[in-house]
Amino acid sequence: MTVLLDPDQLRTFVAIAETGSFTRAAEVVHKTQSAVSMQMKRLEDRVGRPIFARDGRASRLTEDGERLLDFARRIVRLNMEAVTSFADAELSGRVCLGVPDDYADRYLPDIMARFSRTHASVELTVICEPTNELVQRIAAGTIDLAIITATEITARNAQVIRRERLMWVTSARHAVHQEPVVPLALGRTTCQWRDIAVTRLATAGRGHRILYSSPNSGAVAAAVLAGLAVSVFPESALRPGMRVLGTADGFPALPPCDIGLLRNRHEASPLADALAQHVIQGLDNLTEQDAAQ
Repeated sequence: MTVLLDPDQLRTFVAIAETGSFTRAAEVVHKTQSAVSMQMKRLEDRVGRPIFARDGRASRLTEDGERLLDFARRIVRLNMEAVTSFADAELSGRVCLGVPDDYADRYLPDIMARFSRTHASVELTVICEPTNELVQRIAAGTIDLAIITATEITARNAQVIRRERLMWVTSARHAVHQEPVVPLALGRTTCQWRDIAVTRLATAGRGHRILYSSPNSGAVAAAVLAGLAVSVFPESALRPGMRVLGTADGFPALPPCDIGLLRNRHEASPLADALAQHVIQGLDNLTEQDAAQ
């Protein structure tokens, strides 16, 4: 029976070849490192040959891997061209996407670039606000789509498309996390992560106080990087200079962070559907994680 190669696996393979690392490739294709590793194992099974030779932390291609790389690049390019050619070129108008700034830096560039390539005549408006405010905007029908942090409350009408680790973070150059009463930088009182962080520390008997509060993740990150406070961030929002803290550092485990997509049910549109597909393709990692589990 003819073996067909998965274009998504090939896209990940090309990313590894170009970055030289499973870790950096995971950032490029917006998947977890474990999902990338699983994809490459499946690709090797399909090809029937080893395509990587480990060289320390680098991921070096074998001779068969080099041969596959040329085919992979052509297949991925043709796949993108095919999808683009069937995109509805007649779509025009405006579409509005809401996203918390926790996720904007990581996910927006890729979503905007791919959507612009396939729908050049569409005006895309992006609003960066906290999840709770985006949920209200969706309910009021003032925006078309929203990428949100999905909780028991906000996820009622959301399609959960991604799961990440929620982590304690501090500055890599400071030791504020060792203070007897840990200073915290968190979101506003309506922030779900703030509630989780405070509750987990209280349950663990760890002294703490909220020193900085802001709805802006950049402001919270600044307090962390300056060595003034500890905070909680999803994996996708980690920044250079941050250090992840764990139970060995005296910080209790945190629940995973689910990312969902909310749609305006009052006024569905082909434009919103098209943008939703780009969002799902760019963020989805649940299929790989479920398979791994």
